[in-house]
Amino acid sequence: MKKFIGFVIKETKHILRDKRTMLILFGMPTVLMIIFGFAITNDVKNVRTVVVTSSTDHLTQQAIDRLAASEYFNIVKTVDTPQDAELMIRNQKADIAIVFAKDFAKKINNRQYHSQSGSLFQLIVDGSDPNMAQQWTSYAMQTMTNSRQPAVNLKLLYNPQMKSAYNFVPAIMGMLLMLVCAMMTSVSIVREKERGTMEVLLASPVRPLMIIVAKAVPYLILAFLILIAILTMSRFVFDVPIRGSLVSIVGLSLVYIILALSLGLLISNVADTQLTALLLSAMVLLMPIVMLSGMMFPIESMPEILQWVSMIVPPRYYIAAMRKLMIMGVGIREVAQESIILISMTLALMTLALAKFKKRL
Repeated sequence: MKKFIGFVIKETKHILRDKRTMLILFGMPTVLMIIFGFAITNDVKNVRTVVVTSSTDHLTQQAIDRLAASEYFNIVKTVDTPQDAELMIRNQKADIAIVFAKDFAKKINNRQYHSQSGSLFQLIVDGSDPNMAQQWTSYAMQTMTNSRQPAVNLKLLYNPQMKSAYNFVPAIMGMLLMLVCAMMTSVSIVREKERGTMEVLLASPVRPLMIIVAKAVPYLILAFLILIAILTMSRFVFDVPIRGSLVSIVGLSLVYIILALSLGLLISNVADTQLTALLLSAMVLLMPIVMLSGMMFPIESMPEILQWVSMIVPPRYYIAAMRKLMIMGVGIREVAQESIILISMTLALMTLALAKFKKRL
C-alpha cells in the first residue's frame, strides 16, 4: 500500500508541475462555462421589433406600450404598411413585425375574437432561424395578450424565467468531465510510452494494474474538484438552482468520472503518441457529445437511426440525469434507468480497458 500511495503522490506532483496540464484541467472548464453561460444563449432579449398601425386609439397605444415595456422586445420603428415592415426585416433592421388590425379597438370593445371577425393583429417574423422565430412568436403572443383578450393559462415548471443556463449547465458538466478525464488519462499513459519510462514502471515491484490505478487516482481527485467548481459557478454565477440531493448528484458524477477515466485508459492502449491520443479523444468524444447527447439538440427530433446511435453515447444518460436531479429536483429513483446504464457502461469499459492493457503487456 505504501508503494501504491507513493506512485499516486509521484503522479500528482508530476501533474501539478505541468502548467499546460493544469491550464487544460481548470482553464478549459472555466472558459467553456463562461462561453456557454453568457455568450451561447437561447434567451429571448431585445428582439428588434417594428410596429405597423393605422390608428392611434388608446387600446392600440396600450398594446404598444406593453410591448415596449417588456424586456424581450425593442421597438425600433413604427411604420404605416406591412410592406414597409417586411422591407426592414429583409434589410436586417428588424426581427419581427406586429401588424395591428385597422379596427383593433372596435374588436376589443365588442369582444370579436373569432376567426370570422378577423384577427386582432398579425405577426411577421424572420424565419431564417426557425427555433428563434418560434420563440419570438410565442413571447410576442404572451406579451400582447391581456385580461380583455382570451388567453391560455400558461404555467412553466422548473424554469419559469426560461433561462438557457438551466439547460446548458448540466450539459457542460457532461461534456467537460468526459473530455477532461478521458483526454488527460490517455495522454498521461501515452506520455510514459513515448519517453520509454513505462517499461521502468512496469518493472517495479508494484503490479501493473496498481500502476494504472495510481495514475488514474490524481485525475479522479482533480475531476472531483472540477465538478465542485462547476456546481459552485452554476449556483452563484449563473443562478441555476440545485434542487435535488447533492449526494445523488455527486455520487452519479463519480460513476461518470470513472467511466471517462476508463475510456481514457482504453484510448491510451490504442494510441502510441500523445498527438494520436488527443486526436482520438477529439474525434471519438467531442462530436458525439455535442451532436448526439442531447446537449444542444433534442434527441427526439433526430432521425431514428441517429437516435439509436446516441444510445451508445454515455453523456446522453448523464446529462439527462443531471437535468432531472438539478433542475427538477427528483430523487435517485427517478434516474434509476440512467444510473444503471452508466454503471453498466463503466464496468464494461473498465473491463475492456484493463483486458486490453494486459494483452499488450
